[in-house]
Amino acid sequence: MTACELHIIGVTGLPEIAAGDDLPSLIATAARRMNLQIADRDVIVIAQKIVSKAEGRVVRLNDVQPSRFAREWAEAHDKDARMIEVVLRESKRIVRMDRGVIISETRHGFVCANAGVDQSNVADDIVTLLPVDADESARGIQAALEREFNSRVAVIISDTFGRPWREGITNVAIGVAGIAPLVDYRGKLDSHGRPLRVTVIAVADELAAAAELVMQKTAGVPVAIIRGFDYHARKSSSRELIRPAQNDLFR
Repeated sequence: MTACELHIIGVTGLPEIAAGDDLPSLIATAARRMNLQIADRDVIVIAQKIVSKAEGRVVRLNDVQPSRFAREWAEAHDKDARMIEVVLRESKRIVRMDRGVIISETRHGFVCANAGVDQSNVADDIVTLLPVDADESARGIQAALEREFNSRVAVIISDTFGRPWREGITNVAIGVAGIAPLVDYRGKLDSHGRPLRVTVIAVADELAAAAELVMQKTAGVPVAIIRGFDYHARKSSSRELIRPAQNDLFR
């Protein structure tokens, strides 16, 4: 990788997204209003929240009937039983429920808080769910933006996850298109001539985290363009970032 200088540009001016909105068209319009031309090998990072909204992946809590288990757990931890019920429905496996926190594995294979169910930046009675297939969402947006700007680009759909052993949350890639999400240095030599044996860099996660510096949680900037990163362009999937169970010491 030879990227020595990166430019990260937040795309402003997108409207509130609703189900059925043409997200690539809205991104293109907002970029042009900023006199931005999406160029070859740009990486477009898009917040999961607006993808979920455009795809109708929202639930009205008033329509949710909580189970007895959800009600009892919510009461014990001062939570909304309807929210707990949605989290349980979106979970393939509960990793841990403790001190009012639910860590679960989603159907996609992601291990995260609340199965990715989120109440931020939506109306009081609404929660958003993760896209059904964020890779497919990324591929659709990639194809549309490439047609719109006549450029070859990569797309990353990002979401905010916590991290074991470290405070704070960071953006990670939950959907990718047109970019290898990992760079494998195994077999190469380090600066002292020793062979690298385990070094595989999650560049898609690093790009998602870098984009968050201009997108931010409260700035109303759900899209960023990263320019100048020398990535390997290929058909890809965010599932490449999920550690196989047989290699996971914590399962």
